[in-house]
Amino acid sequence: MTNAVTDDTPDTSQQVDDTPPIDTDGGGASSAENSEIGDTSETSETTSETDEATTAEATSETGHGVSRLAQLEREGEVAADFLEKLLDIADLDGDIDVDVDGDRAAVAIVDSEEGPVTRRLVGEGGRVLDALQELTRLAVTTATGERSRLMLDVAGHRAARRAELVQLAEQGIEAVRSTGAPQPMPNLSAYERKVMHDVVAAAGLQSESEGVEPSRHIVILPA
Repeated sequence: MTNAVTDDTPDTSQQVDDTPPIDTDGGGASSAENSEIGDTSETSETTSETDEATTAEATSETGHGVSRLAQLEREGEVAADFLEKLLDIADLDGDIDVDVDGDRAAVAIVDSEEGPVTRRLVGEGGRVLDALQELTRLAVTTATGERSRLMLDVAGHRAARRAELVQLAEQGIEAVRSTGAPQPMPNLSAYERKVMHDVVAAAGLQSESEGVEPSRHIVILPA
């Protein structure tokens, strides 16, 4: 006769997971700020940059497709062709410089021998430049089938603005260190906030974004 065995193991199938949800909304630079200007969505640009770089490395190592550098160079060429045609149609002067800056194609419209670049292509607050950059990215994406994150500059506008932002961030850092209090900064675009976040991080401090567009800004925090 076989004795019946009673299974005293508790039934866990009906147990409720009481683990509290994880708060994924952390501080620091927003996802859009880890982009550059023109990236208006709040998706994580930093993650995107990492994923793109990883994908490029894997592609290169396996011998399939083109290298990331070749892809960026191709983006620059397509962008240059698009902008040259646009300048011809509008009968505007300007030469096109193409480069690679980190993990982005960098394209610039600069003064030519025929004449200077019209600052109308920058517009008030860089709005025309932002729109032109988006059109150029769209042209590149259409031609290559790949999402483009190229940066477009006109007459050194972005380079000059970046220098201003670095100086502004350094002033904010000094204020935080001297007072020990958080320092709010002026309202900035996503690209401009990203620049300031990078400067603050390089100084060993932290920063976070507050507010809603177009009044979104960063706050530099004490160590």
